[in-house]
Amino acid sequence: MPRLFGTDGVRGLANQDLTVELALGLAQAASVVLGKGRFADGRRASGRRPVAVIARDPRVSGEFIAAAVAAGFASSGVDVLDAGIIPTPAAAFLIADVKADFGVVISASHNAAPDNGIKFFAVGGTKLPDIVEDRIEAALGEQKLAPTGVEVGRIRRFADAEDRYVLHLLATLPHRLDGLHVVLDCANGAASAISPEVFTDAGAKVTVIGADPDGYNINDGVGSTHLDVLARAVLEHGADVGIAHDGDADRCLAVDHLGEIVDGDQIMAVLAVSMKQRGLLRDDTLVATVMSNLGLKVAMAEHGIRLLQTAVGDRYVLEALNELKLSLGGEQSGHVIMSDHATTGDGILTGLHLVAEMARTGRSLADLASVMTVYPQVLINVRGVDHHGLAGNEAIAAAVANAEAELGDTGRVLLRPSGTEPMIRVMVEAEAQSTADAIANRLASVVRATLAL
Repeated sequence: MPRLFGTDGVRGLANQDLTVELALGLAQAASVVLGKGRFADGRRASGRRPVAVIARDPRVSGEFIAAAVAAGFASSGVDVLDAGIIPTPAAAFLIADVKADFGVVISASHNAAPDNGIKFFAVGGTKLPDIVEDRIEAALGEQKLAPTGVEVGRIRRFADAEDRYVLHLLATLPHRLDGLHVVLDCANGAASAISPEVFTDAGAKVTVIGADPDGYNINDGVGSTHLDVLARAVLEHGADVGIAHDGDADRCLAVDHLGEIVDGDQIMAVLAVSMKQRGLLRDDTLVATVMSNLGLKVAMAEHGIRLLQTAVGDRYVLEALNELKLSLGGEQSGHVIMSDHATTGDGILTGLHLVAEMARTGRSLADLASVMTVYPQVLINVRGVDHHGLAGNEAIAAAVANAEAELGDTGRVLLRPSGTEPMIRVMVEAEAQSTADAIANRLASVVRATLAL
């Protein structure tokens, strides 16, 4: 059977793949695995029940899934703090802030409304490693905790959840945003209430789009996957900058005053250079994935910053940050992790600090982002191939070697098998778009001819 947990929790079509029964079972299993320090009957060795925080984005299925998860926790002897609709990074912060034992966010991030997901967080608001997720999956088939009487968990509203998070965000700011006009696109998602409040409290003039969630319109034509909408709004309102979130607000992408997109790599470049100048970039190192643009590596080298690259996925960036005690990392997609302030990607936090750098320096975002030249990048998904046959294939290895020799130091090649379907991703970067296109198509043809099913 395929692994239940994917790269970011359990995700699928709500009420078909992600059912009430599965949500209940996962909550009960997580209570066994994450609610440490118990006796066999579910009682807490310390004398108190474990505590879990639950949060969700606004999609309609989150209502019944949250109810099922809360029931699973409480029936397992876990006290529940229901934070309602708040961003994923807010939940992670709150788990640490109230010293909860673990927590869960019900969200499918940037996916459309019919999908949903369940993401677990450990004590301290950190994401679970694969081995712990595997234990939860294994515990689905084991005996559940079934306390009775006073050992049954309680479900309470986390009344000041938003206020705690807002105050935390404002406390991180190195500079107020007075005098700057910001357009916020909240994706009709979890940031719809909090992000406008925080940016306004920080001193910015705020224009808001995509902040009318109705349970069905999350990510629908707005947010970080539809930046053309934000670009038009920035130009229409003559704003200084646009900030876009995704459905659960763990991403931040931006648009400058000219309507040009500033992606996660560029945002990291701006923040890394600023943090180094202010002595806040530990070991003068930025962590990014292998999918980050070559221009990021070049720009960081020019500023004396080492770029450490990990496998694709924010969890691997987080592992490197934690293991090496570094302060900044992220992905091209806009998951930016500022580990001095957050345990996961935080789109509102990132946006605040990006705009704060504009305010601190008096420079436009276009000017700041020019620190990095974005190399033309081509990504081709070659479908219908044996994605397990990539490793050790001599013909493909030779083609890649020829491409790398042709590019030299002016580009790079990356081939990655999909972890879930018969597909290989071919990515090429080069100084010229025509060169990137030609080499990517050539490599895709070799992959298709060599590994076709």
